[in-house]
Amino acid sequence: MKAPRIMIAAGKSGSGKTMITCGILRALQKLGKTPVAFKCGPDYIDPMFHERVVKTSSRNLDPYFTDEEMTRYLFGEGSKEGDLSVFEGVMGYYDGLGGISTKGSAYDLARTTKTPVILVVDARGMSVSALAWIRGIMEYRKDSQIAGVIFNRMSKMLYQELSLLTEQELGIACIGYVPEIPEGHLESRHLGLVLPDEVQNLSGQVDHLAEVLLESLDFEKLLDIAYASEDLTCDEPEDLKEILNSKTAEEIRRAKPVIAVAKDEAFCFIYRDNLNLLSRLGAELIPFSPLHDRKLPENVDGLLLYGGYPELYARELSENKEMRDSVRNALQNGISCLAECGGYMYLSESLEDMHGNSYEMAGAVKGNVYRTEHLRRFGYIELTADKEDVLGSNCGPIRSHEFHYFDSTDCGNSFHAVKPLRKRSWDCIHATKNMIAGFPHLYYYACPKLALEFLKTCVKGRESGQKNWKKEEPV
Repeated sequence: MKAPRIMIAAGKSGSGKTMITCGILRALQKLGKTPVAFKCGPDYIDPMFHERVVKTSSRNLDPYFTDEEMTRYLFGEGSKEGDLSVFEGVMGYYDGLGGISTKGSAYDLARTTKTPVILVVDARGMSVSALAWIRGIMEYRKDSQIAGVIFNRMSKMLYQELSLLTEQELGIACIGYVPEIPEGHLESRHLGLVLPDEVQNLSGQVDHLAEVLLESLDFEKLLDIAYASEDLTCDEPEDLKEILNSKTAEEIRRAKPVIAVAKDEAFCFIYRDNLNLLSRLGAELIPFSPLHDRKLPENVDGLLLYGGYPELYARELSENKEMRDSVRNALQNGISCLAECGGYMYLSESLEDMHGNSYEMAGAVKGNVYRTEHLRRFGYIELTADKEDVLGSNCGPIRSHEFHYFDSTDCGNSFHAVKPLRKRSWDCIHATKNMIAGFPHLYYYACPKLALEFLKTCVKGRESGQKNWKKEEPV
């Protein structure tokens, strides 16, 4: 397929990738394009900026979670929603697995998808030295994919002189510059950037940035690079096709299991493709709010509790006792459940907030969750079941990741996690035949069989008459 595309990447975190990506997306909209966005890696927050601020479709692509064929397929599917794709890189361009490999890096994704890269250079305090820095990034890998450069935090006067040197000496296209914009910086908190809804007048800031970029960037050059992208084969992988067309999948589609999905200010870390795969397998997804609703939706077969910031809303979550009771009772009655990180914290016996105050939670799994001062078990992991006959035990190794400052007095021991390229490993996850609850975040396309097995338990649970299904009385 032909899919025009570019990646906005940088040599380090904090170079302005997210705001510049949002500004470029909005500028492309003003030019009459329909761009779609992709975020490299497992980050949840940057796609929120793309979707909520720029109002464009955004998905994650992670070359650690998925092999090259699956990665290209997922890109191909997502790219159909627009006429131009804009990738946002992650961390430093070559920074990947374990901090010692390019696997899973922005470079790895650009190489896998043959995507030309526009390198953002934070040029504050640099002039000609920036050229040496760019050359080093370009030449570190022969197939670097780098096709252009944007100088961030640079004056127009300096850019006019430096761009000529850059193109003459490095043979790379200069796309433009971004002047210092005081309101164009995003604040961070313990899990990354603050959420889009928390930034005052963010949409107005992005609109202003887009107007600046339309003046300071050469969008004709940028679009020429995007439309010169190499054609890409994006076929559906055979193992995915086998799962989607399996007898089990057909049975699930006939049953149409209903899944309640926690979604509010406290639970917002959701991979769009996770919901997509569940829908393709026949699930009906119903959002609910552990913060604002009083009980689970009626007649649901499964429960999804994704991550987010429950620690910021611990008091409110605890005060909503009706919902806590509803969730705990549903789990005690055997409802199927996948709970990750913040969702798992909510299922625990208690949770500390950011000030060390402890609040009662659902009490559906053992353990008291407490705040720590440092990242705990940060990064990619591979999960293997330590117990037989628990959900996911027959799915093989499951690639996932952890990213949290909180810990628990009982993290579970149903699975064993190993950090790739490192010697560190640990036990984790509370699991039963129909539940997985733990700190690891799951990306279902990394192991589609797990999504299939989860929905299978949902259907089986309904047939056995458990949980909160209300049986209709005959008329």
